[in-house]
Amino acid sequence: MNTSTHPTITFIGGGNMASAIVGGLLRQGHLVNALQIVEPWDEQRVKLGQQFPGVAVLAAAGPELRPSDLVVWAVKPQTFKEAATSSQPHLSGALHLSVAAGITSESMANWLQTQRIVRAMPNTPALVGLGMTGLFARAGASEADRALVETVVKTTGELVWVASEEQLDAVTAISGSGPAYVFYFLEAMRDAGARMGLPPEVALQLAVGTFVGASTLAQRSEDPPQTLRERVTSKGGTTYAALTSMEAAGVKAKFEEALFAAQKRAEELGREFGN
Repeated sequence: MNTSTHPTITFIGGGNMASAIVGGLLRQGHLVNALQIVEPWDEQRVKLGQQFPGVAVLAAAGPELRPSDLVVWAVKPQTFKEAATSSQPHLSGALHLSVAAGITSESMANWLQTQRIVRAMPNTPALVGLGMTGLFARAGASEADRALVETVVKTTGELVWVASEEQLDAVTAISGSGPAYVFYFLEAMRDAGARMGLPPEVALQLAVGTFVGASTLAQRSEDPPQTLRERVTSKGGTTYAALTSMEAAGVKAKFEEALFAAQKRAEELGREFGN
């Protein structure tokens, strides 16, 4: 592996997640000529060229690719196999990091002919440097490989390693899909606030600020969420009325069912597109 502080990193796919990582690397001083992106869509290639001047943006993986220390797979699960098998001859010797949902490291090892594979499940707050990423390393990935992955992923926010690959499906259900759940509740709080007479933009500001504040409090506190919830729930008060209504409607149980549905779908993606 390149021992310099600026390893050559190739991104296969140039969508939002790849852009978030490239942007994070550049903000931390990574050399533009040590980054290259393969993006087949003409319009997106133009956009990437404007967004990241000096970074090589190619239509396909070929002999013109510089030797890579790390390849980041930021493609959709349904296109991964085709992209991997067509690109593999030009990516020998690299460590591979996948951010594609569901696709197993075993499938990637077969397609890419290497055991140096790390799977990641990031989420969209990575776009603003506040992402949460779950990581799993295949046995063929060394400690140095893991350290390189951490350096790259930390440009987008926080990370956690999981002990087994199956746990990544749970990571997908909780944090990978999680931002959508937050946005869903923000929509409900905005709409309810508007029905109560607040301007929608004011209701949304209140809701977003509340999520940010409560999440920060949970992050910094040593107390579990249950204790934090109980401290703002006086029996017979307004919070008690709201939570009692949600419990009666089975909101918590239904929400847990939704998380299991997301986990199941992550498992299905691996079976559907991993052969």
